[in-house]
Amino acid sequence: MNLVVLQNYLDNAAFAVLFCTMLVYWCGAIFPNLTILPTIGTGGMAIANLCIATLLGARWLEAGYFPLSNLYESLFFLTWGITAVHLIAEHTSRSRLVGAVTAPVAMGITAFAAISLPPGMQVAEPLVPALKSNWLMMHVSVMMLSYSALMVGSLLAIAFLIVTRGQNVQLVGSSFGTAGSYRQNGYRLQKSGELVANTETTAAVENNGFSSSGTISNGKTAVLDVVTTTPTQTTAPTELLSPQRLNLAETLDNISYRIIGLGFPLLTIGIISGAVWANEAWGSYWSWDPKETWALITWLVFAAYLHARITRGWQGRRPAILAASGFVVVWVCYLGVNLLGKGLHSYGWFF
Repeated sequence: MNLVVLQNYLDNAAFAVLFCTMLVYWCGAIFPNLTILPTIGTGGMAIANLCIATLLGARWLEAGYFPLSNLYESLFFLTWGITAVHLIAEHTSRSRLVGAVTAPVAMGITAFAAISLPPGMQVAEPLVPALKSNWLMMHVSVMMLSYSALMVGSLLAIAFLIVTRGQNVQLVGSSFGTAGSYRQNGYRLQKSGELVANTETTAAVENNGFSSSGTISNGKTAVLDVVTTTPTQTTAPTELLSPQRLNLAETLDNISYRIIGLGFPLLTIGIISGAVWANEAWGSYWSWDPKETWALITWLVFAAYLHARITRGWQGRRPAILAASGFVVVWVCYLGVNLLGKGLHSYGWFF
């Protein structure tokens, strides 16, 4: 069996498996009582990951170089990274909603690579001189893995925003959520899954958007000397999220932070290795190429996210919005600048 036939089998198989897996995860989110569906979804993601790994490995053996020289190979490597990070995130969080947001993206990328790209762009061709370097594997693979991790982390942040849907929730405690709890409108979610009224009085706890500093989330001011988190209602307000949704929100916030914390060091290493490679190839560490500029913008966005979480102590929706915006920035950095056909990183892609 030649490479073209094997490639067609594997990329179509990966697309079909990911499409079915997406439907399984969506059904699992709609019908949570069907506990077998998450297991099937995990198996589907693992099979797709194996198909893509086999495809890339076959191209590597056939062409004699690491398969990251054109858009087809790059897209499949990105999908392989997303499925791999998904398996890590799902194992860590044990949440079926992880696959509900990652499977559609992986399926869409696979469909674009296998179906939309013309056959001429799917063929493995000899490397251009600038790519004939050992730095190809080091720099490009690390950058692609960082994109995969950052995309998954951003997708989970988007899922967190959807689950909370504008409700004022705040994680109180550890940045990783290991010793924290969610509070909303004067109620605290205990680790047992129960919503209880928080009866402590403090000048540093947020309640209904107010804080002791006299500021509220919509930018207006209010005169508050001391904030008490004892609710005025005898029962929980109807707008409170259910304990299950608060637990899910805490899980998504936690795993999103962890995955972005994994992707950011990879992005840093990738940028540094790219600068060293650029100096060897072009005699300059940094030339403000569009790809380099957007890589720096991506680094700054996620550096701001981690700074807000670690140093500033931001929790809940505010950092999630910042991480969600990073999803768009990563795509612009990865693919958007190549659509322009300008700069030193345009070879082997669209132009």
